Amino acid sequence: MRDISGSLARQSLLVAVVCLVCDAALFALRGPVPEGGWRAWVVLGAGVLVDAALAGAARYAGWVAGAHAVLFTVAPLLLCTCTGYVVANNAGILVAGYRAGAWLRTGPGVVALVATMAGVGTGELLGGGRGANPALIAISVGVSSVLPWLVGRYTTARGAYIADLEREAEERRRHEAEAVRRAVLEERETIARDLHDVISHHVSAIGVHAGAARLGLPGGDGAVHKSLGAVESASRSAMADLRRLLDLLHARGDEAAQPGLDNLDELLDTVRAAGLPARLTVHGDIREIPGSLDIALYRIAQEALTNALRHGTGPVELELNRRRTEIVLTVTNETGRPAPRRDGAHRGLAGIRQRVTLFGGEVEYGQLPDGEQWRVKAQFPLEVA
Repeated sequence: MRDISGSLARQSLLVAVVCLVCDAALFALRGPVPEGGWRAWVVLGAGVLVDAALAGAARYAGWVAGAHAVLFTVAPLLLCTCTGYVVANNAGILVAGYRAGAWLRTGPGVVALVATMAGVGTGELLGGGRGANPALIAISVGVSSVLPWLVGRYTTARGAYIADLEREAEERRRHEAEAVRRAVLEERETIARDLHDVISHHVSAIGVHAGAARLGLPGGDGAVHKSLGAVESASRSAMADLRRLLDLLHARGDEAAQPGLDNLDELLDTVRAAGLPARLTVHGDIREIPGSLDIALYRIAQEALTNALRHGTGPVELELNRRRTEIVLTVTNETGRPAPRRDGAHRGLAGIRQRVTLFGGEVEYGQLPDGEQWRVKAQFPLEVA
């Protein structure tokens, strides 16, 4: 705001200087100087003063216009000449009338208009510059006072109209953005409610029934007990993830702690509980990585371990390698048989590729040359992350 005020002040000063120079030069070249003696110098000095006043604040626009009108009236009386160029504020009175029309309220603005009309009309009549022709005097009054005043009023009204349009457009954009935000929140609430009412009910029921079945079995059947325990553990993990998603959908970003690499041990415990040996190896410091990348690495490991549970037959090796410019996640598991060929990538593997691409990384997955192991390898450049 300070820069704008300074720019306007400089522009106002420039306008005043241009008017002063033009009026003084015109009066000196075509007015009664030096024939007019001291009176001519008084008129010229008064013209310089009223033109300099054009650089003043807007609240003085009415007084400045009145001063110009007085000079326009008094100059012919002092000089007593019929040259038609007996005033030293021909340009200044135009700018003064414009300022009065543009910056003053209706009442003071009309008073300033009447004053300038009277000053111009009286000056033209006393100076005889229009041959005392009423039509020419009226035209001069219209050009020198009425027209600048009307242009000033029009400019202000148009500026106010444009400002109103911009304000309405801004309010409309704000209302539309608020409506979109409310619609998104309502949709998220609906999704969260459906997840809670449907998915959480079924997952909880799975865990309860698995627990009841485990307790009802004879104690000697260890394999079945172990499998049912894995089902219970998986259902509890699913409920924990579901609660995090529900918190996110409810816009509780600060309260919903997304799982990350610190939760890999819990993830591996779930895999081990399902009967599949799993081992984690970490190289380098993985604590200081961006939070979004931390979540992405966890989700990729989760998907790879889920695929190992579904299709693998042997132990799972999960390796995290933190290097200077990248971090590499590798998940290797035994399959015991060649993987079936598919026309397109599995949906889970496609999700892994999308997560890696989002961070500008690279991913490789597929059967190893020995034909008995499957490997998923994701590399993330830390600069991009």
